[in-house]
Amino acid sequence: MKQINLDINNKNQIEKISIDAAKILQNGGFIIYPTDTLYGLGASAFNENAIKKIYKIKKQDRNKPISVIVKDFKMARKIACIDSKVERILNNIWPGPITVILRKKDSIPYSLTANKENIAVRIPQSEFISRLMEYIDFPITATSANISGEKDLYLPEEIIKTFKKNSVRPDLFINSGNVNSKIASTIIDLTSNIPKIIRIGVAGKENMENFFNKFNLN
Repeated sequence: MKQINLDINNKNQIEKISIDAAKILQNGGFIIYPTDTLYGLGASAFNENAIKKIYKIKKQDRNKPISVIVKDFKMARKIACIDSKVERILNNIWPGPITVILRKKDSIPYSLTANKENIAVRIPQSEFISRLMEYIDFPITATSANISGEKDLYLPEEIIKTFKKNSVRPDLFINSGNVNSKIASTIIDLTSNIPKIIRIGVAGKENMENFFNKFNLN
C-alpha cells in the first residue's frame, strides 16, 4: 500500500494527488481517502471486481449495502431517482456531511446495494474530493476505512496498521492527518413521502429537527 501525504491547503498538491488517485480508480483499484467526516474506502461504484475487494478488505457482510459519493446532481440523477421534492431538499443539504437514501437506477450494480432497490448517496464538502471527481465520470464508494463492526479509525497510523496486514490492500492511502470530525455522516431516508432519519451523525439532532421543520417534513 503506497502512502502519500496531502496538505489540504496546497492546491497544486491537491491537483497532483487527485490525478494519481483518479488513475487508480479508473483502472479498477481502490484507495483510502479523506472526506469531510471520516476516511473512506473508495473504488468505482460501477466496477464489480473493485466492489468485491471493498467488501473483502472490510470483512463486511454482503447483505450490508455500501454508500457512494457523487460529483454533482447530474451524476446523482444517473444513479438515483430524484423528483422535484427530493431535489429541493438536496439543494439545502449538499454539499455536506449528509447521506441520503434514494431509489437506485439500473446503472448501479446490486452487489453495491446488497440486492436492495435503494442507494445511499452524498456530495461531501471537500476540495480534494471535488478535484478528484473532475477526473472521473463515475461515483465512488464512501464506506468508512475500518473493519466492519469494529471501531471507527481516526488516526493515520491506526489505518495503516489495520490494512497493511490484510491480504487485500488499498493501492493508495491519501494521508491528510488526523480526522477532525470523529462522527460519521448523517443519514436520511428519502424513499417515501415521509423522510426518516436513519443516523443522526455529524449534523446533530437539533439541526436535523430544524431542517425537517423548515421543509414541513415531519
